[in-house]
Amino acid sequence: MSRTKDWLADSAYALGWSLVCRMPESWARWLFERAADIAWRRQGPRVQVLEANLGRTGGGQFAGKQLRALSRRAMRSYARYWLEVFRLPVISRERIVADMRAIGAEQTALAHLKAGRGVVFALPHMGNWEHAGAWIIAIGAGRFTTVAERLKPESVYERFVAFREGLGMEVLPATGGASRFGVLAQRLRAGNLVCLLADRDVTGSGIEVEFFGEKARMMAGPAALAVQTGAALMPVTLWFEGPYWAAHIHEEIPVPAAGSRREQVAAMTQQLARVFEQSINAHPEDWHMLQRVFVADLDPARLSAAVAAGKGMLNGEAAAGGGAGTGDGAGRGADGSPGADGSPGSDGSPGTDGTGDSP
Repeated sequence: MSRTKDWLADSAYALGWSLVCRMPESWARWLFERAADIAWRRQGPRVQVLEANLGRTGGGQFAGKQLRALSRRAMRSYARYWLEVFRLPVISRERIVADMRAIGAEQTALAHLKAGRGVVFALPHMGNWEHAGAWIIAIGAGRFTTVAERLKPESVYERFVAFREGLGMEVLPATGGASRFGVLAQRLRAGNLVCLLADRDVTGSGIEVEFFGEKARMMAGPAALAVQTGAALMPVTLWFEGPYWAAHIHEEIPVPAAGSRREQVAAMTQQLARVFEQSINAHPEDWHMLQRVFVADLDPARLSAAVAAGKGMLNGEAAAGGGAGTGDGAGRGADGSPGADGSPGSDGSPGTDGTGDSP
């Protein structure tokens, strides 16, 4: 039965990928929007979580009908992300570059890389980070390294790894193999780029931050890597601008001059949270957070167990050489969603951050 289920899952992904690439883009967009609307109308558990998260944005201005309208736009934005993931193999390099509206420290990041200094891009789940990866490679960053959740069935995981490697990414599995943190640190010391999603912790070993006026837990890996290797930690936020993509590469978050390593990582992660908050407030419909991120929404028993499992660690593995934002050993997140232990994300889709999240 398990083999049949795995075969059906792999076949569904393969068929979907092939059909979406072959049909006219306007048809595919219509189908994905209708699917998003159906999911939104059903108001299942994940849509409810999305609305709870969005209700914190904008200074609490979204409630009632306004919040429902915002969540519908967010579901359509999330559907657009998936549509573009499937179609990215047939989107030309010229369009990937020409249709990106980038602001901020793009040239600074490229200059760091050219000079041989590693760069860590830390991102929230906003916009289309797959397209952003293809874009940064196309404009001269070269290959970059990220972490991906190992899915079941393995064949689906291999499809997504092959897809991302075809774009020029080096993909490290969130479980098994060599230490992720060690490999990422090596890449940064060699002057390369590392990209990690960082706005949700499922390991119990993340950093507690203030986020939209509440307590939340975020991945410590990006800041820990910057502290350990001297790489530049640069937040990147993404959104959609009509038919175009948009990105803001923010200025480097420097390592504080004082404090212990843990205190430095905590301070830098808090600064990341502030940057993410500002961009999410500006583009709340493009924040694709369908999982619980705020401490008040987490299951207390699961949270306590996850924190106990991650005690004495910075980012999911031993601080001296652990994974940057991986979910190893955590099993399930504090909200009961799957961790990066080989099980699918909350919606069965692959993650690119190793946190056990769906994208």
